[in-house]
Amino acid sequence: MKIAFLFRTSPHGTSISREGLDAILAATAFCEPDDIGVFFIDDGVLNLINHQQPELIQQKDFIRTFKLLDLYDVEQRFICTESLQKFKLEDKQLILSCEKIDRSFIDRKILVKQKNCFTF
Repeated sequence: MKIAFLFRTSPHGTSISREGLDAILAATAFCEPDDIGVFFIDDGVLNLINHQQPELIQQKDFIRTFKLLDLYDVEQRFICTESLQKFKLEDKQLILSCEKIDRSFIDRKILVKQKNCFTF
């Protein structure tokens, strides 16, 4: 993995998560899919909850767009187990499959090398 995208914020209220997803899709034009890693931690796991209704707060529903990661062959997708537990989320509630990883893995392997790491 040469470039990492970290989703740490909730999906609605700001455009940060939507812009992060756009950045990943743009990166696939310049990188091999194996060079891209996507991490969902903290409130970022909320981006993957299926059946959201953002129109109730006058926001655009972009969550289904995360399924494009499959189409673009971005397979290095990780989700923090501690964050899932915090929000009491199960796999069947998520729109996208991700490998569950321990928070310490993220801290050691990704955040130490912030040169090619983008946080949303």
